[in-house]
Amino acid sequence: MRSPLMRRLGLATVLGLVLAVFGLAPTASADPAPAALTFSTDTATTTPGGSVQLSMTLTNNRTYDVWFVYQTIDPTWLTTQRPDLKYSFTGCTLATAAGSTPCSGTGPANLGGNYGATIPPGQSRTVTLTLQIAADSGCNGNIGFYSYFYAEFSDSANTNGGPVYTPDVRVACA
Repeated sequence: MRSPLMRRLGLATVLGLVLAVFGLAPTASADPAPAALTFSTDTATTTPGGSVQLSMTLTNNRTYDVWFVYQTIDPTWLTTQRPDLKYSFTGCTLATAAGSTPCSGTGPANLGGNYGATIPPGQSRTVTLTLQIAADSGCNGNIGFYSYFYAEFSDSANTNGGPVYTPDVRVACA
């Protein structure tokens, strides 16, 4: 007579085989995110009166065009807790094959329009914001940001990415 454990293992094995045959079994996948957002800065450190170029690159990893992008960038909670820190975003450009062009979106509150969607499969768009530190700003720690983005594709699929917190978005202010 078989034990209850053996019956369960047998049932699990049969169920797993049925799912695999009909393509319903979970599969391991190393596919990249449908749309990937990466950050970089032109410097790791700034001082009062200095500026930093914060670049955000959106890459379309799907086989369909990105039709729509919504993105925000906001200071981290720790950055907002520093009343001595004074900064502003003073410029925005979109990198194109013909060179940089001014952004068309509404700035840090909605960066999505700046990417110049449609973004074809396999291509990227980079938006660069200029972060200006006030000359009379306190500068005794990191300036950090996080981002949220949403992308829609021409096949009616969408992807959410956020909030995105990365160490690349932190700039030491000394």
